[in-house]
Amino acid sequence: MKSKNTRGFFHLNLMWILGGVIGVFLAIDMFLFFFFWEMMLVPMYFLIALWGHKASDGKTRITAATKFFIYTQASGLVMLIAILALAFVHFNATGVWTFNYEELLKTPMSHGVEYLLMLGFFIAFAVKMPVVPLHGWLPDAHSQAPTAGSVDLAGILLKTAAYGLLRFALPLFPNASAEFAPIAMWLGVIGIFYGAWMAFAQTDIKRLIAYTSVSHMGFVLIAIYTGSQLAYQGAVIQMIAHGLSAAGLFILCGQLYERLHTRDMRQMGGLWSKIKWLPAMSMFFAVATLGMPGTGNFVGEFMILFGSYKVVPTITVISTFGLVFASVYSLSMLHRAYFGKAKSEVAAKELPGDVPA
Repeated sequence: MKSKNTRGFFHLNLMWILGGVIGVFLAIDMFLFFFFWEMMLVPMYFLIALWGHKASDGKTRITAATKFFIYTQASGLVMLIAILALAFVHFNATGVWTFNYEELLKTPMSHGVEYLLMLGFFIAFAVKMPVVPLHGWLPDAHSQAPTAGSVDLAGILLKTAAYGLLRFALPLFPNASAEFAPIAMWLGVIGIFYGAWMAFAQTDIKRLIAYTSVSHMGFVLIAIYTGSQLAYQGAVIQMIAHGLSAAGLFILCGQLYERLHTRDMRQMGGLWSKIKWLPAMSMFFAVATLGMPGTGNFVGEFMILFGSYKVVPTITVISTFGLVFASVYSLSMLHRAYFGKAKSEVAAKELPGDVPA
């Protein structure tokens, strides 16, 4: 569906997603927040299902879109149950039925109820973030989404989950969140190393970048549950910086795909001298992703590490090694795509619109 007749619907979906994101950030009514949270899913489904690419492993875009929708819709249902239960608990305690965020902050509840409700919110946000092992939808969605869909997904949608944790899960359930914090931070550590390892193992360049999101959001998850103001500030900077660097890499991947008609790095190589500006731009965003000094990722990651070290030194020291893995997969991506000898006829021929070899 790439005809001119569907161009308007394509841009409608992009605006629809942005409208949902704005609603998520502005809502102070819990039910309205849930409405906008779910509203973002429908246009993203259409973007993947109607304008997506075929994956390198042969899976269809419909499969990826359906997988994304099931994961996020199921987790959203869990959050809806938690919101309704929270409103019901508040009604039993005060006699007032409300979804107002400020009123629900004052809801008295038992420890067990608070913990269960907190888990309902955490599961919904962990799927969207994504947190290992609830990340299964992300690589397929990214690898088959159109470039604009991947940019929206990595640059904006994933960050709404971290916002949800900071805005709702922690303030509404402070005691349960403090008790759950060690588990959440270890999940963040697992995400850092699992995402980095899987990124290094990929041959599809878009799947590689997708797994880098899993790794980077692991740092954000650790920062959120440390309770350190410095770590919170680092998490915000990290989300903004990662949104920009990941979006830039996805845009450049889209440009590569338009020229090569493949995202398989085994068919690339030797492209540095064949394309005018893509290699240099890719190098800039790749070193930003690995946290090179002078980039926002460096500032965000080190603020997270410094802030977390005062609270959880063991987890912080272990997480620091994740920065080394980031260098490995980022530089490996550059080497396989742009340097060395051309690995196929596609990469060997002169590319239209670019400089000859």
